[in-house]
Amino acid sequence: MGWPGLDCNRNGNLCNNRALETPDNIKYLLVAWGIRVIQLLIQRNYTLRGFGPGDLDAVMNINRVCLPENYAPYFFLDTFNTLPEGFIVAESQAQVVGYIMCRLEHGFSDLRKLRFARKGHIVSVAVIPEFRAIGVGSSLVQQAIAAMVTHHTDECYLEVRVNNYPAINLYKKLGFQVARTIPRYYFDASDAYVMSRNLI
Repeated sequence: MGWPGLDCNRNGNLCNNRALETPDNIKYLLVAWGIRVIQLLIQRNYTLRGFGPGDLDAVMNINRVCLPENYAPYFFLDTFNTLPEGFIVAESQAQVVGYIMCRLEHGFSDLRKLRFARKGHIVSVAVIPEFRAIGVGSSLVQQAIAAMVTHHTDECYLEVRVNNYPAINLYKKLGFQVARTIPRYYFDASDAYVMSRNLI
């Protein structure tokens, strides 16, 4: 068999080299392909850092693009002020590509019946489509959990749509479990799972 785009005889030998005139062309194509792969790897490389007020517009844009639940600017800043270490952004080539924001709360434990707990609440987490499935979301959640632990938090929780299977599977891998269901939690009347994880 020959290469697509080339004319070959029955033995597979090249008869017409219109597509690749010399071996140098093959080397060029392989080098170009390799450069493209390297470029993609560089473009999909990311770092995590703390949120700053200058990131607000980028975070709000990600929120609008990725999630149906959108918030006013004051909500992001108020959440940031309650737990600055728990508001983290993922950045690639000076562009914010994902974020997570959390706050500290006190209330009944989702894991221990009739007991109060100091709880970390993952309010929102989102990653732009181009940077999904490469570990950004997982890294953000783990970094946020580490921040909660430094504040002596007993447990953390989040809400997730009951049909958001990729997110549910990710959270389970990170140690969360479904604690309960909230009917009609979202604006479109979709139900939500409350997923919780022990931190002590």
